[in-house]
Amino acid sequence: MTATIAWFRRDLRVADQPALRAAVDEAGPGGEVVPLFVVDPRLLATGANRRHFLAGCLEELSGALGGRLALRAGPPELVVPRVAAEVGATRVFVTGDGTGFGRRRDAAVERALARVGASLVPVSSPYAVPPGRVRTGTGTPYRVFTPFLRAWLGHGWRPPQPAPDGARWLVPDPGPDGGPDDGPPAVLGPGDLLARPGDAPAEDLPVPGEPAGHRALEAFLDGPVEAYAALRDLPGTPGTSRLSPYLRFGCLHPRQVLARLGAGDGPAAFRGELAWREFAADVLWHRPDSAWRPLAPAGAHLRCDAGPVADERFARWSSGTTGFPLVDAGMRQLLAEGWMHNRVRMVAASFLVKDLHVDWRRGARWFLEHLVDGDVASNNHGWQWVAGTGTDAAPFHRVFNPEAQRARFDPDGGYVRRYVPEAGTAAYPPPMVDHGAERAEALARWEDARLAARAGGGGARA
Repeated sequence: MTATIAWFRRDLRVADQPALRAAVDEAGPGGEVVPLFVVDPRLLATGANRRHFLAGCLEELSGALGGRLALRAGPPELVVPRVAAEVGATRVFVTGDGTGFGRRRDAAVERALARVGASLVPVSSPYAVPPGRVRTGTGTPYRVFTPFLRAWLGHGWRPPQPAPDGARWLVPDPGPDGGPDDGPPAVLGPGDLLARPGDAPAEDLPVPGEPAGHRALEAFLDGPVEAYAALRDLPGTPGTSRLSPYLRFGCLHPRQVLARLGAGDGPAAFRGELAWREFAADVLWHRPDSAWRPLAPAGAHLRCDAGPVADERFARWSSGTTGFPLVDAGMRQLLAEGWMHNRVRMVAASFLVKDLHVDWRRGARWFLEHLVDGDVASNNHGWQWVAGTGTDAAPFHRVFNPEAQRARFDPDGGYVRRYVPEAGTAAYPPPMVDHGAERAEALARWEDARLAARAGGGGARA
């Protein structure tokens, strides 16, 4: 028996899925394709919200494949070659992964596949323009977003393609004694494999899967997109797309969204937001270390607080009890929904880094633990942008005033009332810090870090 393998990762859909189509084309008429998803043990270390959403996406994907999605649990470098050997496959098709983690994993799988006479075949990318493709005229990567946006738009992308038809799906039986290397017993579904003791996902997560992603896209295109430029920064207004979880897991591909965007200020602004997502991926592709290390030299010298006082401040920030209503509303929305409005993400991040002087990486980890759309490239480079250690052209001196932001972007208080109903009453705590004083302290620390970087000093001080 011979077959090809389509190994799903962050591309959980059947329409406009080039790796799946390539596997079907390779199999040819009458050939068989194994649609495979590997539950890597490292997935269990991600937040409950993402694992719960992922399980639902896999259920939907399996349904779209006639219930024929092959689920195996274990390290991919063990599982994928074993499945290839079981079915006699010599080619395993995947969507390319340009993250540092993805490159290391795929290199290990490629070496293991070679030992069984098979090869790993990357096809396409989770992005409209693959990371690393857009470069300056001298061949260097872009460091600033606006010129990247112009080049990205000029590069363009191919139109989306329909789902392949005529495929014969094959699910090899792992046998009754399936273990971590062989795959789980067939009775276990995605929810069983991705569950962790004590799991408690947020109560109000979005509906998972490819069909839900297309419904969300249709709802956005049916009206909100036209006012997107004007309303996207108002958290109390349904002015955003809510597509980020579906893009994160590949239930939708950016090509499918871009192909539907028309002319006008709203669509143009949304194209720009998709480009920001791709810019973050491009930066990470060129600088894998930037996932957890500052891009700006001064960032390595920035003094952050640690110890019991910093821990107590972080606890109040993460629980939404800082006494700053907009910050608290965002943090409580995150806990309730596994999602936070982007404007409020920036305000909450700025408050942690520049008012509480906590290392941005601590906040980035908290967001990744809870965000259903948590993605290292977008999340961590967003944090670096706010912290002033990343690609921001005016880095550290942008310090969001949480009260001014509330007055500007939640003027009627609807967003705050929804998540912090006790705001303005005796039950609500007073502000935990003086924003003006902490802003001055943050700028002084940045100046020290800048001078240390210029002098070539050591690393960050705590």
